Amino acid sequence: MHRGPPQSPASDASSDDALLFAVASGDREALAALYDRHAPTVLAVGARILRNRRDAEDVMHDVFLEVWRRAGTYDPSKASVRTWIVLIMRCRALDRRKSAAVAMTSALVDDRRTTESHEGPDAGLDRARAWRALDALTEVQREVMMLAYFEGLSCSEIAARLDVPLGTVKSRTAGALKALREALAEGAEEHP
Repeated sequence: MHRGPPQSPASDASSDDALLFAVASGDREALAALYDRHAPTVLAVGARILRNRRDAEDVMHDVFLEVWRRAGTYDPSKASVRTWIVLIMRCRALDRRKSAAVAMTSALVDDRRTTESHEGPDAGLDRARAWRALDALTEVQREVMMLAYFEGLSCSEIAARLDVPLGTVKSRTAGALKALREALAEGAEEHP
């Protein structure tokens, strides 16, 4: 079905503004139109950050629920609708990735605190392997992981606490998570 001449990017932006205004008024069809228009880009951003399409799809669902709830707060002078939605996805995906890092660190700490008397025969091996992986991190990587877990600090709060740039905290966290995954995978291969 032909819908007429292609729209220019400027008319797409004004169309997005009109759709978001309609969403703010409770128009579900307008939300569906925004979803159809921007979901591929939003999903790609989420998948790139989370490195998992299924997780990105889950987060994208939450993002469009947030668009539904917050449509009335959108300020066109600050960003285009597309940019606004993509930024929401970026924030939610980074939050999901951070919570996964905190959960991993929490599991490691909980394992260290659990006594062997209540565990199966391989639990001591798993716990020891997990702590060797954590101990193998550089001091700065371990520091950001512990601040995230024990104090529940965000990356920006850790940056302020350590007086380092936010990008430095994020790269240390990413490096720590990669090192933990690799060390735990190697340990699993050594002790099947």
